[in-house]
Amino acid sequence: YAQWGATTAVTAIFAGLAPAVLAIVSQAVWRIGNRALKNRLLIAIAIGAFVALFVFNLAFPIVIAAAGVIGYLGARARPDLFIAKPSKTTGDTPPPLITDDALHGEPPSWPRAARILALGVTLWVTPVVAAAVTLGRSHVFVEQGVFFSGAAVVTFGGAYAVLSYVAQRAVEVYHWLLPGEMVNGLALAETTPGPLIMVVQFVGFLGAYRDPGDLNPWIAGVIGATLVVWVTFVPCFVFVFLGAPHVEGLRHNTRLSASLTGITAAVVGVIANLSIFFAIHTLFNETRTHDWGPLDITGPVWSTLSLRAVFVAALAFVLAFRYRLSVLRVLGICAGVGVAIYLVDH
Repeated sequence: YAQWGATTAVTAIFAGLAPAVLAIVSQAVWRIGNRALKNRLLIAIAIGAFVALFVFNLAFPIVIAAAGVIGYLGARARPDLFIAKPSKTTGDTPPPLITDDALHGEPPSWPRAARILALGVTLWVTPVVAAAVTLGRSHVFVEQGVFFSGAAVVTFGGAYAVLSYVAQRAVEVYHWLLPGEMVNGLALAETTPGPLIMVVQFVGFLGAYRDPGDLNPWIAGVIGATLVVWVTFVPCFVFVFLGAPHVEGLRHNTRLSASLTGITAAVVGVIANLSIFFAIHTLFNETRTHDWGPLDITGPVWSTLSLRAVFVAALAFVLAFRYRLSVLRVLGICAGVGVAIYLVDH
């Protein structure tokens, strides 16, 4: 992308892929919302999360923490709104493939947890500390290591949720890439094998490639991408190994369950904010930021609406919602349509 992203062929392909991403993210909002928003209070939490991000530009971790606190406290006053009732099972259900007795169990142990934490934190922070010592704390590698370490800690609700936070900070604060490039990165992540969170590799590469310091841009880009993937995934493994022995006990913790219910509701609003971000920067060629005291809203310049992008996005919505095609099929069809439209116009 760094080498050929501006070529005619690649530009034509992304003319179809970028609007299609809008439909895919909107589908995620609809799917998670149908599952998570079971009552009016949870709907209000989702709306509040959206307003906090889109209108007041609050940080993603603050929104998630607030939703967790609301769920925790709400379970005391109205447990019926936050604590899901256990589903009823019938005798017709097949037996489990692996019985509980056959599972390997690891009892909770403080010495074991201390060893895991010490090793995990060492592996986690060593590359970032090494970069800070050798290159300085203001180097792009250090900025990426610190930011994506924080993003890994607050990754609730899947990739779409944290990508809202990543897009906001990477584009508006660190200026590692442009809004349209963030959309293109998500489109690339949707078309390749592996988890969607791998889009952070795209962000890390471009950020370091464009600010390499004394390094060759390609070498800096590869190091940046590798570092970002490292600090994104190592903390997650640390949390898994730390929490695994406690999972069975936590399953019956109603307060924790209520907190997660509140967070899941907020995630719907977070992903909705991501879809609006993509819509503004995909369907319009120009945007304008409006500052009214505490309000900080980025909106489109309506006269720059791209009818071609609207057409491709509408097609993607029909394919995804009406015909329920897979993500790859939607992206493939829209990419072909985008190429055709681009060739006709040029």
